[in-house]
Amino acid sequence: MRIWTVHLPRGAGDAARSRHAPVLVPEGFAWGAFLLALPWLLWHRLWLEAVAYIGIVLLLAALVPEEAAFPIALALQFLLGAHARDLRRAALARQGRPAAHVLAAPDEDLALARLLDARPELARGLRA
Repeated sequence: MRIWTVHLPRGAGDAARSRHAPVLVPEGFAWGAFLLALPWLLWHRLWLEAVAYIGIVLLLAALVPEEAAFPIALALQFLLGAHARDLRRAALARQGRPAAHVLAAPDEDLALARLLDARPELARGLRA
């Protein structure tokens, strides 16, 4: 079972007027962020985080001795994979989509179904 946070636009109580679908973010390690950091950040529109990542990589490339570069780069990738979902949640909150619910479901489709079962008024916003 996986834990999901649901992010709704502020004022989503009036879901009939809301055109934005809820965003579901899973808990856990983000393998995509670990393996392909910059494309993953850009895919999820984490612009500030992508700029910070590039800055950290450039800073480490300039300051770290060559024999320590690989272990430090691996540690950076691991930290990004471990915290990528939290970075995404923080970015959604900055964009006016704070976490509204927490769900447990094995996959995203079932999590959305459970959300719509608990908040049927959100279904009207999805049809539009």
